[in-house]
Amino acid sequence: MDKTLTINKTKTALVVIDLQKGITGREAKPHSSKQVIENAARLLDAFHKNEMLVFLVRVGSAPDQKDRLNPEAEVSWAGSGAPLPADWSELVPELRTENSDFIITKKQWGAFYGTEIDLELRRRKIETIVLCGISTNIGVESTARFAYEYGYNQIFVEDAMSSQTVEEHEHTIRKIFPRIGLIRKTEEVLSAINN
Repeated sequence: MDKTLTINKTKTALVVIDLQKGITGREAKPHSSKQVIENAARLLDAFHKNEMLVFLVRVGSAPDQKDRLNPEAEVSWAGSGAPLPADWSELVPELRTENSDFIITKKQWGAFYGTEIDLELRRRKIETIVLCGISTNIGVESTARFAYEYGYNQIFVEDAMSSQTVEEHEHTIRKIFPRIGLIRKTEEVLSAINN
C-alpha cells in the first residue's frame, strides 16, 4: 500500500524532461503527449503558485548534431542525422514558464550529465525532485538514475510521463522506479502540494 505523500515545499523541485516541440510531436504511450503536457502544466502551475522551484529540461544540439556523444550503437537515438527544425528544442507553449524557472539544456539523455542542474539544486538545498516528461525509459529514467546516485529523493508522476511503447513505460514504472523513489499520479502530487 502506498504511504501518504508529504512534500516539503522548501526542499522540493519539479523537474520536467523534454517537453519540447521536437519530442512531443511523436506518438507516446500509454499516455498521449497531450495528456503528459496537460498534467505537467498542472504540476508547473501548482509549483509556481506555491513558490516552489521548477527546472525545465530540454535537449538541444548544434544544427549539425556533432556536439552530442555518438558511440557506436545498433540504433541511433539522434535520428537520421538530418538537420533539426529550428524550433525543435523549444518548450511547448502549454508550459507557462516564469522568470524564476530554470531552463536546463542538455546534450544527452539525462539532465545531470554535463549540465548545471545538480549545482543549482544543491545551492538551493533541494532534497526531493518530482520528475515527469518524455520519455519515461530514456530521458526521465536516465535523469532518475543519476539523481538516485546523487542522493536525491524522487517522486515519479506516472501519468505525466510516457514512452514510445506501453512496454517501455511499464518496464521502467514497475521494475526501475520502485527501487529508487515513489510513484504517484498527478492528483496525488497536487493534493500533497496544496495541503
